[in-house]
Amino acid sequence: MDISRKSFLLGSVAASAAPRVHAAAAGQRPPTFAEPARDIPVDDWADVIVVGGGPAGVSAAVSAARAGAKVRLFELQGCLGGVWTAGLLTYIFDFNKSEIGWEIIRRLDAYGARAVDRPDAEGMKRYRDGLDKDWVYAPEYMKAVCEDMCAEAGVRVTLHCPVVAAYRDAGGRNIATVVTESKSGRQAWRARTFVDCSGDGDLGAQAGCGFDLGFGPEGWGQPATLNALVVVDDGDAVAAGDFVSNEPAMWTQALNPETGKPSSHHIVASHKLKAELRRAGLEPSYGDPTLFRFHRNLFCFMANHEYKLRIDDAQAVSDATVRARKEILALAAGLAKLGGPWKGFRVAATAEQIGHRDARRIHGRYTVTRDDVTAGATFPDAVTTSRFGIDIHGLDRKSNNVRAAGQNHGVKFRPFQIPLRACRARDVDNLYMAGRCISGDFYAHASYRVTGSSVAIGEAVGKAAARAL
Repeated sequence: MDISRKSFLLGSVAASAAPRVHAAAAGQRPPTFAEPARDIPVDDWADVIVVGGGPAGVSAAVSAARAGAKVRLFELQGCLGGVWTAGLLTYIFDFNKSEIGWEIIRRLDAYGARAVDRPDAEGMKRYRDGLDKDWVYAPEYMKAVCEDMCAEAGVRVTLHCPVVAAYRDAGGRNIATVVTESKSGRQAWRARTFVDCSGDGDLGAQAGCGFDLGFGPEGWGQPATLNALVVVDDGDAVAAGDFVSNEPAMWTQALNPETGKPSSHHIVASHKLKAELRRAGLEPSYGDPTLFRFHRNLFCFMANHEYKLRIDDAQAVSDATVRARKEILALAAGLAKLGGPWKGFRVAATAEQIGHRDARRIHGRYTVTRDDVTAGATFPDAVTTSRFGIDIHGLDRKSNNVRAAGQNHGVKFRPFQIPLRACRARDVDNLYMAGRCISGDFYAHASYRVTGSSVAIGEAVGKAAARAL
C-alpha cells in the first residue's frame, strides 16, 4: 500500500502522543494505563480546605471560617449533610454537646423540622431546651440548615466535586495540593491546612497516610445500610401498633413480648416490625428493622444490612447499593399486602448513598482504644466526650438476626474523651481529621462514629485548623 510522507508523519506523531496501555503477562498484575501528564489550573485562595460536607465537614468548615480562616469545602454529593441528608439517616445520637450542635438544633426548630417523641409536659420542655441528645429530624430541612450556616460563615462550597488526589510538598511532611475532578474538569487547589471529613478517610489515604480498616485481616467493617423514606395512608395506625421506634421515646422501658422482660421501646418496636415482615413471608437482612416517624404519614425505614463490605471497593459498594434498594422495595411491598395499618405503605425515596458504619481510621498522633473506653479516659487536649455506648452490628447475617443486632462484644463502657491528637494525622503535619475517620481502634470507633460526636469533633478541629495558620 502506498502511504504518503505527510500521512506517515501525522500517524507517527499521533502514536507517540497517545497514552500507552501495558498488557500484563499471565499471572501478573492487571494491565496499567499511563495517563499523559498535563497542566491544570491551580487555585490558592483558601487557608483551609475541608474535604467532605457531612456532619463533621460542615462543623469544621463553619468553625474554621468563624475563626477567621478562608475556607473551601468540597462535597461529593449534590447537597451538604452527608449521611444526614444524602444518607437519609433521620435519627441523631449523642448530639447536644457543642456550640454548633446547639445551633443546629435551634435552626431545625425554627423550620419545625425536629420530631417531638415525648409530647408530655416534661418531654416538651426537654425538646424546647434542647436537652434531648437523641431525636428525629426531616432531612430536607437539614440540607437547608447546613447550607445556611456555611453561606453565612463565608465558606466557599463546591458540590458534585470529589477530591481524587493529594500531593505533598518537597519536604514530604505537608500536603501542598489536592486535585478535584468535576464538570469543570480537573482542577488543583492549595491551602495551608487540610481537614479530612470524608467519613471514609479518603484524603488521608490519597496523601499516603497509614490507616486501619474494618475488623480482621479482610478489612470488613460493620454492615452498611441503605435507608429509605416511606409513606403510608395512616401513620397514626402504624404508631398505635407500637411499630415506631421513636413513639414514645426510644429508650423508655417497655415489655418485650418475645422475652417477657423489660426492654427499650426501640427494641420492642423493631421486634414487632420484624414479626410483621415475617408474617408477610419476609426475613429482613437487618435484625432490628426500624421505623422513625418525623411527619404524619412519613417515616424513615431502616431495614437492610449489607455484610462483609469494604468501603474502598467501589464495585462491591455499587453492587451492595443495588441489592439493598431491591430488598427495601420488596420489604415495603410485603408490608403493604398485609393491609390494616400497612395500607398504602410505599417507598418514597431511597438514600443517595449507602450508610457505612466503618471506614478507614487514619493513623494519628494518638489512637483511642478499647482500654480508653473501659477506663473512661480523660485528656488535657480533649475535644469532646463520647457518651454513646459500644454499638457493633453483627458482622454477618446470622449473628445480626440470631442475636441482638447491636452488641458491645463484652466491652464495658464509660463515657470517654477524644483528644485532639487523635484528630491530627501522624504522617502529615498539616492534615487534621474529623468524624469517623479519626485515629481509633475498632471498638472505640463503634462508640464515637455517631454524628453527634462528629459534629463536636468537627467544630474543635475547625478551630484548631484555623489556629494552626
